Amino acid sequence: MRKLILIAAAAALLGGPAIAQNNNDGNRSTATGIVGGAATGAIIGGPVGAGVGAVVGGALGGALAPPPPKVITMVQQMPPPPSVVVQERVVVGQPLPETVVLTPIPDAPEYSVAVVNNQRVIVEPRSRTVVQVVN
Repeated sequence: MRKLILIAAAAALLGGPAIAQNNNDGNRSTATGIVGGAATGAIIGGPVGAGVGAVVGGALGGALAPPPPKVITMVQQMPPPPSVVVQERVVVGQPLPETVVLTPIPDAPEYSVAVVNNQRVIVEPRSRTVVQVVN
């Protein structure tokens, strides 16, 4: 059991760089994380390590990457949608309430924009998760 814990810890540490990937495709990030984690785990702990590494790598690889600079520029240049006031604080990594209307970003369908509490936010539309607050 102790070996399994060490393997999981090592896989988590070695799988960390998956967070820094910026390929703008959450599914591909997760798949890359799973494959990378499994390979790292297999090297460290054989078949059991591969299983643990795949789980850890998938979790880390699925993290949302910040939008590319061109998306931020598009959002800054777009006419802002109407602002919506919500009680919740707008936090990167947290979903927006269903009451907030998302506006698709032209030429970047993987992102939407909303103005919440007078702040422009870039959102991943499927999960409604805030990716970045734009000033």
